[in-house]
Amino acid sequence: MKIELMQLAGRDGDTAYNLRRALEAIATCGADTDLLVFPETHLMGFVAGEQLAEVAQPLDGPALRAIQQAARERDVAVVIGLVESDAGVHYNTSVLVTPEGIALRYRKTHLWPSERGDITPGDRLVTALWKGIRVGILICYDIELPETARALAQLGAELIIVTNGNMDPYGPVHRTAIMARAQENQLFSVMVNRVGEGDDGLVFAGGSAAIDPFGRPLFEAGRDETRQVVTLDLTQLDAARADYHYLNDRRLHLSGESVQHADGRRELLLR
Repeated sequence: MKIELMQLAGRDGDTAYNLRRALEAIATCGADTDLLVFPETHLMGFVAGEQLAEVAQPLDGPALRAIQQAARERDVAVVIGLVESDAGVHYNTSVLVTPEGIALRYRKTHLWPSERGDITPGDRLVTALWKGIRVGILICYDIELPETARALAQLGAELIIVTNGNMDPYGPVHRTAIMARAQENQLFSVMVNRVGEGDDGLVFAGGSAAIDPFGRPLFEAGRDETRQVVTLDLTQLDAARADYHYLNDRRLHLSGESVQHADGRRELLLR
């Protein structure tokens, strides 16, 4: 499986600019690329207050419609973040878009303190089957809590994609977390962060990475804009679980209602 990590510097509140850069990246992806991954809320950047309500869009809004059209034209899948508006409620959402449409929607369940006045947390962890691999999505601060990745693993995830908006001085925290989440759940983890400076003076830490099921880095980015192709050797999933299997060996299980959908999606509803 070939994944392009799109570590970009976005513009807060400038959806037209951010969308244009995403569409350019999709249009120029490799012919054999399976998936492109963009940072957290890439389409709108980080916004709050009145500006949030002005730029937020529903999943059937123009920004994601344009991404879906581009994905169809290139026959590629895309994971990208946005500020979602749903009946007047706002979520920090990332979606897996395939040529057939939106295969997976995840609303960030663990909000960073500055988000909590404007964003509503999601109420479930979700996975979907894509190209025979069970995929889950997490967003930024989510990965600092081990229960989130464990919940996805409990749902059968083999690849966790993290859309990230991590800033200084917390870059080393997410480097440690993404390796730990992969190793302790024996799955692949791919994290794509933003770079550059935001409108509020935040400096984003970059450090996008791909980690194998043994917790070993396959690729780590620096602090500049980066477009990196990473190939995942999916046989490593079985290799990592050959001698011991953490999920099978554990004696503590996360609670929550597990739901299996006819289309292959699995969800763990939070209590």
